[in-house]
Amino acid sequence: MLQSTALKVLQTGLNVFLTGEPGSGKTHTINAYVEWLRERGVEPAITASTGIAATHIHGMTIHSWSGIGIKKFLTEYELDAVASSKRVIDHVRTTQVLIIDEVSMLSADTLTMVDQVCREVRKNSLPFGGMQVILVGDFFQLPPVVRRNENQYDNLGFDDEGVSPFAFRSPAWEALNPVVCYLHEQHRQSDAVYTQLLTALRRGVTENDAIILDGRIVDEINVPADIPRLFSRNMSVDTVNSEKLRINTGVEEKYEMFERGPAHMTEALKRGCMSPETLYLKIGAKVMFTKNDPAGRFVNGTLGEVEAFSKAKLPIVRTRDGRTIEVEATEWKLDDGGKTLARITQIPLRLAWAITVHKSQGMTLDAAVIDLRDAFEYGQGYVALSRVRSLDGLTLLGYNERALEVHPEALAQDIAFKKNSAIARAKFETMPESEHQKLVENFINAIGGSLEFAIKTKKSKKPKKEKPDKAPTKVRGDSIKTTLTLLKAGKSIQEVADMRTLSPTTIVGHIRELYMQGDLDKKDIQELVSPALAEYFDEVAAIFETQGTEKLAPIFNHFQGALSYEDLHIARLLCL
Repeated sequence: MLQSTALKVLQTGLNVFLTGEPGSGKTHTINAYVEWLRERGVEPAITASTGIAATHIHGMTIHSWSGIGIKKFLTEYELDAVASSKRVIDHVRTTQVLIIDEVSMLSADTLTMVDQVCREVRKNSLPFGGMQVILVGDFFQLPPVVRRNENQYDNLGFDDEGVSPFAFRSPAWEALNPVVCYLHEQHRQSDAVYTQLLTALRRGVTENDAIILDGRIVDEINVPADIPRLFSRNMSVDTVNSEKLRINTGVEEKYEMFERGPAHMTEALKRGCMSPETLYLKIGAKVMFTKNDPAGRFVNGTLGEVEAFSKAKLPIVRTRDGRTIEVEATEWKLDDGGKTLARITQIPLRLAWAITVHKSQGMTLDAAVIDLRDAFEYGQGYVALSRVRSLDGLTLLGYNERALEVHPEALAQDIAFKKNSAIARAKFETMPESEHQKLVENFINAIGGSLEFAIKTKKSKKPKKEKPDKAPTKVRGDSIKTTLTLLKAGKSIQEVADMRTLSPTTIVGHIRELYMQGDLDKKDIQELVSPALAEYFDEVAAIFETQGTEKLAPIFNHFQGALSYEDLHIARLLCL
């Protein structure tokens, strides 16, 4: 299924399981849907199965959101206690759209408990109390952690009775009956051979596949020195990073994490934050960014090297593509209904000579040295290998038999998921636009959203001008260059959007990339300020100064539609 088709499904309010191979655009699709909802006045609850995953999506764990914490099951008394919590009530009663990311790592029991809490709080017997639920993940990746005894965890994907704990075995999943949107495009891997190899891992590696992998194995003495290593276990990671930093003879700088808020909340943030509480750096240290930059200078997983320290002792990092970034401290926050409950502040870096496979999930790496000789989980090898964009970027120290195995039940269930997705794809790709729009309107009205923003945007568009015949632009780089040419010719954002039959939001995205590439400067951006933004710019700038630039929805709501999201994106660029 294409991302655009999946988005059409989501917009109708149906419950959805969004899946696909790593790099197929699951996160991109969810981000697009979240933005679409916010433009219509709906704030979804964004959660994930683990702290690390929650940090990636700027949300909270589903355990925290639902109030179940670390419980394995809920007695009638415990359910009543959880459902009576004011914080849980505030979460659940006000949520109309619930997103749960990395659902592959969520156990069936946990999903069942979340369903119980939602039904109880909302006093509604429908699955999850009648809210739209979107489950996101890939069951070929790391499975839920299952306790075997008091001292050991074994991620074999079965509980003590040999029953699969996967979320799709929960009665809540069955009752929810989500439409499967199985994305098939590949946006991470850049060569066909490697893409085919990763696809082969999902059905079972053949002898020919093993030959390709064996061809990437090197001896320790031939390991490239300037790319990160992925290990199965923490001990190996800590050993490599500590030793590499120790033998570096440069002056060491120390950065302590600052925290504010209740201890149990800040501890949860720390578990999800990949930057350490105490970060030691030296010139020459290999580092990895641990957070997405709102300005687009780096993302979680961007690699680089510390080349200097500023007068303020801030690290200056040269990325692998040659850009130089002075890295300031940033925040990881736990928000609830627009209010910040807890926050931690640290330099968004960690040593990156080595990282664990577990912490690499969700990242994209240009290159990596991967050691899978100690792999012990289903899906561990698949997660590690799928972090890398191409076969040329892969260096292997070795792998064991478990590294190439995917869970047999995930393999069987995948067939059913694909059939379900094919049915949904056929239905929505042939659905008349008028019928789809009616479903969208019914959904938005039912959950208390507003179509005014969409109507306003539609009415503001000028009649499309006749364009000379030309070959369609297929390459994104060429598309951005076309936008640049029109902007340099003095066209406004709306005029460029109309001439190119693209949305203003897409054009603003082009502008951000052009600005980050240096093709547009702030003077150019200032010329794109709309009359409405010019009137309110000082107030917007003051809000950015006090509240940060990460979340635009609260600012949009503050101005009650006087400013568009495109205005706010332009203002953010000018305030960076």
